[in-house]
Amino acid sequence: MQEIKVGIGDLNIAKTPDKLITLGLGSCIGIALIDNLNKIAGLSHIMLPDSKAFSNINNPMKYADTAIPLLVQKLITSGANKNNLKAKIAGGASMFSFADKSPMMDIGKRNAEAVKSILKELNIPIIAEDIGGNKGRTMIVDPTTATVILRITGEGIKEL
Repeated sequence: MQEIKVGIGDLNIAKTPDKLITLGLGSCIGIALIDNLNKIAGLSHIMLPDSKAFSNINNPMKYADTAIPLLVQKLITSGANKNNLKAKIAGGASMFSFADKSPMMDIGKRNAEAVKSILKELNIPIIAEDIGGNKGRTMIVDPTTATVILRITGEGIKEL
């Protein structure tokens, strides 16, 4: 069994018996897409909701609107069936207090809204989530059991 690391602004896939792990989910969102029938999963660690505000996109895996379709395509070319994909998402915390309470400053909330909207457009149901709060998370995805384990800073372990 290999543990495949997914960095910030990155994505990857794993087939049974391997697992995927991403560290440091604060305002970022971890999106696990799992095809339980084919025992394959993908994990994306997005940083920002939307690439359209940027003219020079050097890494499409940083943005929800570009990373999620890339992850779906990578899963399909690796043997997943899109109709089997289910999503489990985590992150979207408010990690900092700003004097400016503008919604634009709440990146975690904006990331969560973008991820949910894109998954809905792609007809991929979200079957579990742990979104918001102010704690960092580590996310471990196991395609063998279709489980996601979260290590939440100061709170312990939770299964999605």
